[in-house]
Amino acid sequence: MKFVKIGFLVSLLLILGFGLTRISKAEVCDDKPNLSEKIACLDALLQKTGEQKKTLSNQIAQYDAQIKLTSLKISQTEEKIVLLGGRIDQLEGSLTTLSGAFSSRAVETYKMQRLGDPFFLLVSAPDLGEAVSRFHYLQRIQEADRDLLTRLQTAQTTYVGQKTDQEELQAELEKQKANLNSQKVAKAALLSATKNDEKKYQQLLASARAELAVSLGQGKETFLRDVNEGDVIGRVIPSASGCSSGQHLHFEVHQGSSIQDPNNFLRPIAYTYSYPESQYGYYGTINPHGGWRWPMDEPIEINQGFGSHTFAQQFYPGGAHNGIDLDSNSSTQVRAVKAGKLYGGSYQCGGSYPGALLFAKVDNGDGTTSWYLHMTPQ
Repeated sequence: MKFVKIGFLVSLLLILGFGLTRISKAEVCDDKPNLSEKIACLDALLQKTGEQKKTLSNQIAQYDAQIKLTSLKISQTEEKIVLLGGRIDQLEGSLTTLSGAFSSRAVETYKMQRLGDPFFLLVSAPDLGEAVSRFHYLQRIQEADRDLLTRLQTAQTTYVGQKTDQEELQAELEKQKANLNSQKVAKAALLSATKNDEKKYQQLLASARAELAVSLGQGKETFLRDVNEGDVIGRVIPSASGCSSGQHLHFEVHQGSSIQDPNNFLRPIAYTYSYPESQYGYYGTINPHGGWRWPMDEPIEINQGFGSHTFAQQFYPGGAHNGIDLDSNSSTQVRAVKAGKLYGGSYQCGGSYPGALLFAKVDNGDGTTSWYLHMTPQ
């Protein structure tokens, strides 16, 4: 009986422990008493999760914290806009009152302007004492008018400043809402790309590291032959392979030891994306405007753009994708974009991926080299 109770308690603890691990890390900030403290808590949590080991659960926790943080900042900005709107309404009322008072005083001052003439005061007053008294009275009126004018000018300046603040807050609110939408899209895209599976996530990390290793010259290369522009130099592997989760060609351009943007070299063509427009910010886009032919036959489909888009920030060391991922809807053939010397190579993936990443490289003879990854050289 004693062992049964112990077993029951252990099971209960395991269930409770599992339940706790399912709670989003962002929820630890929910008990903070106000928005400012919740925002500070989430900022600290984001920094902490950013320093932790790269796992899918940590990445999702980071997105949850970012989404909650941005939502709180939106609420905070909306509160500021409401408060500022109230102040602006009060200022508009004050301006109306002060403007009316100033207009009335301007008319009265104009009517009494002649009374301010010392000679007129002297000749119209019954005696010198009355003249001095009138003069001091007019001075007080003029001081009151100047004070009214100062208050009106201050109110106008404050009104203009707070209207500017309101416009800036409104612009900030729109940016925050756009940022929130991007974060939600990125989280959904991450779950889609990884199938919410830790192994898949680690495979994508391994693939990114392997591509970078090849870019840095860590693969084994062998000279094959001289090639002309447009020559077939191999075929894309038509399935998942070493360091790749599926069929695609990763294409890079190097200038000496510097990685270049392929968009500056590839000529403009018609192409499509393998992902919807809502995920352009996640996987990136392309804008080819060079003169080189493409490494595969048209029609071309883009799987990932060059540069620092969200997917690259999640998986690639340094946060940037060094090439363009593409595929052809008509052929698996890979062609040399320029004439040069063809090399074939491989890189042992290790980690979550068995096998080797196969690639080709063409030294174009003009200081540039073109790289073709996830294909079988021939």
